[in-house]
Amino acid sequence: MSRNAWVVVVLAVVLRLGFAGTTGLGIDESYMVAAAQKFDVSYFDHPPVSWWMELFARKLAGNENPLTVRLPFVLASGVASWLLYRLTLRLYGARAAFWAVVGFCVSPVFSVAFGCWVLPDGPLDAALLAAALAMAKAAGVGGPVEKNWWWGAGFFAGLALLSKYNAALVLCGAVMFLVSDPVSRGALRGWRPWAAGVLATAMFSPVVWWNYAHGWQSFHYQSFRAAGLSLHPFAPLTIWAGEALFVGPWLWLPMFLLLARALRKGPVERRDWFLAMLAIIPVVLFAAVGVWTRTHILFHWAAPGYLLLLPLLGKWADLWRPAWRNAIAVVTAALLAGAAGALAAETQFGFVRDLDLVFAPGKSPLLQLVDWDSLQGEMAGRDVQAVAALKWFDAGKIGYGIRGELPVTVFGPEPHQFGVSFPARGLVGKNVLLVAMPGDSSVIAKDYAQYFKTLSPAPALTVQDHGAVLLVIPVFFGRDLLRPPP
Repeated sequence: MSRNAWVVVVLAVVLRLGFAGTTGLGIDESYMVAAAQKFDVSYFDHPPVSWWMELFARKLAGNENPLTVRLPFVLASGVASWLLYRLTLRLYGARAAFWAVVGFCVSPVFSVAFGCWVLPDGPLDAALLAAALAMAKAAGVGGPVEKNWWWGAGFFAGLALLSKYNAALVLCGAVMFLVSDPVSRGALRGWRPWAAGVLATAMFSPVVWWNYAHGWQSFHYQSFRAAGLSLHPFAPLTIWAGEALFVGPWLWLPMFLLLARALRKGPVERRDWFLAMLAIIPVVLFAAVGVWTRTHILFHWAAPGYLLLLPLLGKWADLWRPAWRNAIAVVTAALLAGAAGALAAETQFGFVRDLDLVFAPGKSPLLQLVDWDSLQGEMAGRDVQAVAALKWFDAGKIGYGIRGELPVTVFGPEPHQFGVSFPARGLVGKNVLLVAMPGDSSVIAKDYAQYFKTLSPAPALTVQDHGAVLLVIPVFFGRDLLRPPP
């Protein structure tokens, strides 16, 4: 890696470390830390790699502090930056590789969300880039054919599948490249590409076994997220607009146009075609699904596709007007660093007085930005043996806030990983603090009274930050759980 690229990567990693250590865990992060208490071959929402990373970090450090659980993901972002540089270097040269890394480091979704937070996308990025680099070497894209790299392609493809299910979309694109590229089709007559596929499948097989042992609940949950018929003809435009905000509009637009150009040229430009095939399914699929589904499409789902377009962006940026290119890079980096710094400062010092009063009660964005640590003191002295929330995201914030002092579960139809780690049936006979939100507290009390020997109101819990009460949580004390709610 060039000196300038190292400077960019190291500076980005240092800034991520600062952000990771000065802001609380978000909803998904809190959920992952609170819901997973032991190593397993898979978990409800995602395959195991991201869960293992945060579990290993907190077991090694002996604590669950934000910096501790986020550290492996920050380091993974540095590895991903290096792999992106190596891939782009092979395909387009050192200057393009530098600008690809700059694009990665100034993109909000790649640099902050995936480069800092406890999410499966961080290790997914690193594994996909490693698989793409190995495949480029094995298939002779951008350089000589190195057949032994098929083993690396298979291994890193398996690692990507163990990180997040949507890795399969990029890997299907890899198969499309091998079939559509005249040079690579010959390789399919050999045994190595097939062995790579077998290796990746074998690595993923424990996840299949876990799903079989748990009633296919993870596969069922993920596959039905696009269920429900509702026509939205303009959904692709709104979805792509949302993805542009996540990636960075002035990064997204040239990447999208470069993808279209690569598709138009076809396999004649082999390097561009290789990246286009890897990227095309995530970029197009979720926008297309949005046309007919009732499910809200999350904009980061397509991020693996844009990740594999960064080398094309690097090549384009290297040839663009230096003054404009450099100014955009500096301004984007400054905006990203300034926004992250402002969030960290507000979390640490509460500079903006009465910020919570700007929003409706319980709706302050600070509830996601800060940890609910004030719950620890308020739980002391209560004769309870477990906590039950009605939603998995509330259970995550509460479970992380009390740092595992009590088991936390979810009463309701969607307990997610809490239903595996802390099933409600394991709390029969115990005293449970029932969280009466969201919804009408009196209705919740009426619905759940039948499951306890007695159910009575208890002093509310409060989420506080710098002296301000951000949220009042109504609770009920349930004595002697008779049977688990359905």
